[in-house]
Amino acid sequence: MNHWLTILTLVPFLGGIVIAGLGSERKNLVRSLALATSLIGLGGALCMWLHFDAKNGGLQFVEKFDWVSSLGIQYFLGVDGLGLLMVLLTAIVTPLAILASWRMDDRPHVYHALILWLQAGLFGTFTALNFFHWFLFWELGLIPAFFLIKLWGGPKRSPAATQFFIYTMVGSVALLLSFLAIRLATGSFDFIELAAMAKSGELATKLGNVLGWKSQIAMIVFFGAFLGFAVKVPLIPFHTWLPAAYSEAPSPVTMLLTGVMSKMGVYGFLRILLPIFPDQIRQVLTPLLWLAVATIVLSAWAAFAQRDIKRIIAYSSINHLGYCLLALFAATAVATGVNNSDLQKAAALDGALLQMFNHGLTASALFLFVALLERRSGGLRGLDDFGGLRKIIPVFTGLMGIAIFSSLGLPGLNGFVGEFLIFKGVFPLAPWAAAISTIGLLVTAIFLLTLIQRVFCGPLNESWVKMPDFTTAERLLVLPSIALMFVLGIWPQFILGAVDATVVKLVQQLNF
Repeated sequence: MNHWLTILTLVPFLGGIVIAGLGSERKNLVRSLALATSLIGLGGALCMWLHFDAKNGGLQFVEKFDWVSSLGIQYFLGVDGLGLLMVLLTAIVTPLAILASWRMDDRPHVYHALILWLQAGLFGTFTALNFFHWFLFWELGLIPAFFLIKLWGGPKRSPAATQFFIYTMVGSVALLLSFLAIRLATGSFDFIELAAMAKSGELATKLGNVLGWKSQIAMIVFFGAFLGFAVKVPLIPFHTWLPAAYSEAPSPVTMLLTGVMSKMGVYGFLRILLPIFPDQIRQVLTPLLWLAVATIVLSAWAAFAQRDIKRIIAYSSINHLGYCLLALFAATAVATGVNNSDLQKAAALDGALLQMFNHGLTASALFLFVALLERRSGGLRGLDDFGGLRKIIPVFTGLMGIAIFSSLGLPGLNGFVGEFLIFKGVFPLAPWAAAISTIGLLVTAIFLLTLIQRVFCGPLNESWVKMPDFTTAERLLVLPSIALMFVLGIWPQFILGAVDATVVKLVQQLNF
């Protein structure tokens, strides 16, 4: 048995402990150790990617043994294409966030330790396959994020952090209660075993027999788990914590919140909700599709109404993750009269996984650009604070423009392929939902082009005539993200080749 996944999770956790003990006086050592620790995680993720058998849709790098024998709890780790993709995304975004925080002078040892503990929680969430320790990692991601917002955020950081904590904690409590009910009925916390029970119909039967209310109890348990993941994504109307949290958090922290933490919710839908509760999703499919459509369209309009650049990108993040939810809900549909329905479902889910990775890459890059803009402007980030910046910072303008066009879904950049696959799959499965969701594409183009126009075009705001363009170090900082936007736009098979077998297996799981 290998222990790659355990080591991958322990490295940032132990690194955070070491860094927390160094004290705030040794700033350069703290920063260097934090970066080195995150790069070790990136190296480990890349090694796993290279050794991953893409043709095998099952679990790999599995670690499984009895942990709490008296409760029947096992230590169970493993990744398929979905889990490995999220591990790689976490490993990429974390060092970028640390580099973006390089000038952090306020208690840097605590700040960087919290970032590494957040990374450990994310690694654990994407690799654990038993609810008991998966939930520990799920909550481990919440605590560092709360303190990062609360201690280093903007002027309204306290209410933003409190709202973030309360929303996500309520979702977590609902999720915990649902799985305690499942454990009571089945005696299992194992995600793979529970998915097998769901496919055979045994799970619903046991929930009804043990807990009573045979026709309703499975739906009640489903809604509890659904709430936990819907808040984390977030799905409208459970989204109101996000704009405040993203705008008040330090921009490097927002890179992690939008780049990776938001994917925990979508991952939970794909790893847990779809395989374990496909029947329940089908029963309420039309309302769920309407929620996904509302998440896409309403968040796009909300972004258009904002005047704070960070809030624009925050609402844009809700919009982009709405496409993932649209795809995974549509994939559960009973596709009567649809040619090659399994192929359409696979296309939609392939698009959702690609969109998760691409959004994490692009959104984190956009918040990085905002951090660099704030650094030059003394903290200003309103649409009306700038104007004509392309005349004085052309390199900054060009590189941020690439990230914006990637978010817009321009062909040739990474954002296009995921959205194309989602709509290709969803149109035959839920044509009305796909048709209405295209409004979101149009409004997204409008507000992102408005951002470019107001900030970089038009008359030059004389207040910024001396604003410096990108330094060499800053160009190197944004280069990996920009390069990946082009690479994945031209060669999406780099991701799709690794996840397609997993998607095919998931589609087979959904077919009863």
